[in-house]
Amino acid sequence: MRSLLTVSAAAALLFLTGAVPAVADDGDGADRTFTIEDPRITESSGLAASRIHPGVYWTHNDSEDGPYVYAVDSRTGKTVATITMKGVGEPRDVEAISLGPDGNLYVGDIGDNLDGSWDHVWIYRFPEPERLADATVQATQFDVTYADGARNAEAMMVHPKTGRVYIASKNEDGGGLYEGPRKLTTGGNNVFRRVGEVPWVTDGAFSPDGRNVVFRSYFSARGYAFENGRLGADHAVGVPLQGQSESVTYTADGSAMMFGSEGKNSEVVRVEVEGFDKGSKAPSPNGGGGGTTPGDDGGEGGPGKGTATGGVVAVVIIVLALMAARRRRG
Repeated sequence: MRSLLTVSAAAALLFLTGAVPAVADDGDGADRTFTIEDPRITESSGLAASRIHPGVYWTHNDSEDGPYVYAVDSRTGKTVATITMKGVGEPRDVEAISLGPDGNLYVGDIGDNLDGSWDHVWIYRFPEPERLADATVQATQFDVTYADGARNAEAMMVHPKTGRVYIASKNEDGGGLYEGPRKLTTGGNNVFRRVGEVPWVTDGAFSPDGRNVVFRSYFSARGYAFENGRLGADHAVGVPLQGQSESVTYTADGSAMMFGSEGKNSEVVRVEVEGFDKGSKAPSPNGGGGGTTPGDDGGEGGPGKGTATGGVVAVVIIVLALMAARRRRG
């Protein structure tokens, strides 16, 4: 559940700064900054880059939409397939989507805005369609519980090498990284156990090689080295300033991260991965989860050198000024 300060601050900041500049287009336009044009998608809460349909991103709405997943073409921003899941219950609060190495899409119905009101949550799984067309698919539903009690979460990531599922809980004071069983099973609870500490997280994603993971929040993001199922050294990641910052995924080749937001006609912004080696299609050891903000020229204090920290400071100043003005009027 978003605080009034968070939403108001984001709105004020976007009003004053305008839209985030898009990255220049090249090639066929795939995997570039784009706008989701489908009027049905008003609360895009998760993103996953297709591995078999270049330039296509899978997304879904937050709550009260039904068992639907949408394929959006980054070249046009148009929906090219709507998938209806059958064989699952009525989704409650779908917050995340991820692709596994088994070729399946995993959908995380893991949100709980009351921070522990539900004793279990769900993960749905179905094969990524080979053909992009509207379809109804049979999905498998998995019951999920946490070893240390129920909690709210918005980030679910499937490791691209091991296939293990991880969930990051959401808490303003910091959450936890939870590791699922080696293999999800039906007919009983899949218990997720806390294996690490994370900041306030609204989404997360593994790099395609599985060596790095990035977690985002409303105004910032952090990247972590990831080895043997555990978090390693961390570093800041440049993020675009968005109204309701809800999603992140890597491009299929790992060269960039795509940051998404809720809202009608929401924008998905490409941020380059620092140190990405186009020859090996992998980030350098020192550039794993890093990124630059769109338009960043790499110079000290250059015109594109916007940071999440600077954005938050600006927001605080704006909000305090508005509150002071309101007191004076009263």
